[in-house]
Amino acid sequence: MKVAIVGASGAVGQEFLKVLDERNFPIDELLLFGSSRSAGREYTFRGKQITVKELKHNDDFKGVDIAFTSAGAGISKEFAETITRYGAIMIDNSSAFRMDEDVPLVVPEVNGDDAFVRPRGIIANPNCTTIQMVVALNAIESLSHIKRVHVATYQAASGAGASAMAELRKQYEQIVAGETPTAASDVYKRQVEKFFFQLAYNLIPQVDVFTDNLYTKEEMKMFHETRKIMHSDIAVSATCVRVPVMRAHSEAIWIETERPVSVSEAREAFAHAKGVVLEDDPENRVYPMPLNKAGNDPVYVGRVRSDISNPNGLSFWTVSDQIKKGAALNAVQIAEYLLEHSK
Repeated sequence: MKVAIVGASGAVGQEFLKVLDERNFPIDELLLFGSSRSAGREYTFRGKQITVKELKHNDDFKGVDIAFTSAGAGISKEFAETITRYGAIMIDNSSAFRMDEDVPLVVPEVNGDDAFVRPRGIIANPNCTTIQMVVALNAIESLSHIKRVHVATYQAASGAGASAMAELRKQYEQIVAGETPTAASDVYKRQVEKFFFQLAYNLIPQVDVFTDNLYTKEEMKMFHETRKIMHSDIAVSATCVRVPVMRAHSEAIWIETERPVSVSEAREAFAHAKGVVLEDDPENRVYPMPLNKAGNDPVYVGRVRSDISNPNGLSFWTVSDQIKKGAALNAVQIAEYLLEHSK
């Protein structure tokens, strides 16, 4: 098995290295690719030093079986043909191909078989917020069709990359030191590098840019991607918020099902759902939080309760590591699903 990682020096690229090793993914040869700035860096994988090569339009992907790409939508679009030319399966972590009809959008716990229909040799990894939500939704969908979802996300700095995490850390350090944080004390001079405003001690009710309907692109991703993954007419209304958490996203989710689903039914479904860990004991203050879920694999679910405003409604809370399940882990699980279910 010859595997490549494109964008190896980024936060997700580094997570790919950890996840592939943790899960003992079968690799005979690993190639690392990056920009001209990253080329020449060395990373250790299973005791071997591997040098990052500059990504170019050449024959470097000849013989590659699986290529995990996480270098941005522009790079993915530009190099897709180069990567897949000799038969490599490109599992792409960007937004480049997610809504293309001829590219499957896959969360293995929900629609793993879609990965086998890939006419362009590309499989898209969904947006992190969508992955986390559909893993949980799938448990309830097995009980009763979900007609409608309202979701508020609480998205960690990790969703904007390693430099964003560093920016948040730096802002707190500056505040503790009595300095003015590197942020939007003057927004129009763009003192913020990764966020529109200071994130430390703040919440920013905007992730990505606004669209014509006043939802952001991030919010519309949750609408469109959920329908594609679940092969459903499910309607999703999202409000996505950036919060001063270093790593792991949280989501408050309200759903409406075709028939009433009891709390006990829902808890039972979550407890047995693949990829889900139920932590729901409100009397003892047991519920998932990003502080102690960062670095873990599952989607954690808690605060399961009936929606008192809707007889067919349920509400629950989820937490999952954005860099792991929301990115690198889901991509590796797609590759594992292909290997395990190939005929």
